[in-house]
This record gives sequence, C-alpha cells and structure tokens, in this order.
Amino acid sequence: MLELLQRLDESTGAEAVAAQLGQHVNTARLHLDYLTEQGLVLRERAPGSGPGRPAWLYRADPSRPEPDPRVREYGALAGALAAHITRTSSHPDEDARLAGKDWGLREAESRGLQATTPAAARGEVAIVLDELGFEPAANSRGTVVHLRSCPLLDVARQYPEVVCQAHGGLIAGLLEALGSDGASAHLRPFSDPGSCRLDLGPARGRSTS
Repeated sequence: MLELLQRLDESTGAEAVAAQLGQHVNTARLHLDYLTEQGLVLRERAPGSGPGRPAWLYRADPSRPEPDPRVREYGALAGALAAHITRTSSHPDEDARLAGKDWGLREAESRGLQATTPAAARGEVAIVLDELGFEPAANSRGTVVHLRSCPLLDVARQYPEVVCQAHGGLIAGLLEALGSDGASAHLRPFSDPGSCRLDLGPARGRSTS
C-alpha cells in the first residue's frame, strides 16, 4: 500500500486505494491510518463539494525514503519457495513449521542468545521479532504479543499455511534454544485488526491484556 502511494503523483482516497489493491475499503482505511500514525503517510481533507465532512486523502510522505527494492526481491523468492512447498509437500504446514523451527534455532545460535528465565526468553524473542520487522507490541508480562507488521505480508496472505507456520516455527525454535517450551507459543495469523496475535506461556493463567 505504501509503495502504491509512492508511485502516485497526487493524494488518493481510501476507496481508490482499495480498488487498486483488491481490498475492502475498511481494510484499506485501517492500514492507511496505521501508515499515517507511523509517519509514513500524510493525510488531508478533500476539498468540500457538498454537505457532510469531506473524505480523507492520503499521500506518501516525500521526505521518507522509498522501500529498498531488495525487500521486494526477497518477497518474490519467499513466494516462489512457498508455492513450491505447497505443490510438492503432502503436509506443507508441518514442513513449513519444521523449516521455521530450524531457522529459529540457527538464529538464536548466530546471535548468541541466552536467557535464564521464561520471562527473559520472551523478551529475547520480542527483540528478534522486532529486528526482523514484525513490530511486536507486548503486554507487561510479555505473554501476549501483537505483531503489527509482517515482512512477508503479501506472501503470507497468499500462502498462510506455509508462511505463517514458518513464522510460528521460528518463534518455537527461538524459545527452545533459550531453554523454554517452544510448544507453548501459539501464533494466530490475522486474528486482530491490523495485527497477528502471539500467545506465549502456559494456557492457564495466561494474561490476555
């Protein structure tokens, strides 16, 4: 959506953005407002042309740099791999989770991650997810984390059984490497408006705030 606005020469309404991306207008407004909150998009009222409050118009902030094209290439590669797993695997979700778990174990080893308590492990996982581009927002205990961004959002929407399972495996692998129970992590893709929900810790007594 941000890339679309950066290609346009004028401010655009949510309806036009939704039409070009094949999204519901309410979904488009949600993401446009989030981009505005993050300072990536500028919002202004359309000129008044009748009764009622004019609609909002959006345009990319010209002072912010455009996305690195290598990010798009990485997404294309991930999409090709997800499509291949979907076509060739009898259990693409299980294979994707195993691959993600291996990714998490390797990530923890390469970073030299350590944690002495489950709370510390959750904190380390949140740091890694933030550095990987998931923009995590955790509750006070770190037991509920909202992932407000996804570095592979387009691919995840097309192949959720592969990409989301791989991300769930990544988190499980990180926790296991840190001495915690990776099976206690439950990633709920697209569960909340504008975010995926990650539940960490035992089911009983889990905070939901």
